[in-house]
Amino acid sequence: MSDVFSYESFLGERRREVLERVARAAARAGRDASEVEAIAVSKTVGPEEVLLAKRAGWSAFGENRPQELVRKLEALSGEPDMAGARFDMIGNLQKNKINQVIGRAALIHSVSSAHLAEAISSRCVARGIVADVLLEVNVSGEATKSGLSPDEARTGAEGIAALPGIRVLGLMTMAPARDADAARRTFSGLRELAAELRGRTGLALPTLSCGMSDDFEVAVEEGSTLIRLGRCVFDQGYALSR
Repeated sequence: MSDVFSYESFLGERRREVLERVARAAARAGRDASEVEAIAVSKTVGPEEVLLAKRAGWSAFGENRPQELVRKLEALSGEPDMAGARFDMIGNLQKNKINQVIGRAALIHSVSSAHLAEAISSRCVARGIVADVLLEVNVSGEATKSGLSPDEARTGAEGIAALPGIRVLGLMTMAPARDADAARRTFSGLRELAAELRGRTGLALPTLSCGMSDDFEVAVEEGSTLIRLGRCVFDQGYALSR
């Protein structure tokens, strides 16, 4: 029991530290910290740790794999302390896993192609539901990353947004690892692309999902509204930089 209490205390203290850093980064950019939401990426922990994180103040969680999303939702479905929690799908989504995600994930961050958007659309229509989604854009151009190219986003966003059964709320990207300058260019590029798409399409695109444990402060400075934090939330051995 003492170990559980100690870990929950760590989760609460780390959350306070993260939110303080978010507030300072937002202030540096002339933003209000209330514009930024942090989600706890729970892909490496079990339902027990998610429950402790919810008790420590986290209310939004992110999963990379559809089967883990389903497992955690089922395991935690009877927990009163999980009331008000939401789970997002943040990882690559294969077409044969769509039915596991729609109707369960509050937001799908990783719509990486028009074909995937069309598949999500058709399955949502068949079930009479609407899925909130983000378009994943490979702003950095790295071959190892998935997503629409910026040009594909420019030419395809309006058509994707017109599909029935989905609601495009914004854009998502991932930055190169361990390169602060490249991360800043990537995040500012996403912000600029979103502004361009708003002008081209009339879409509001209020959500920019970018920034993870190693670079979330830079992301906030560059306009992120949704940061995805895993290691810095759950790993007691992870030391926040800066």
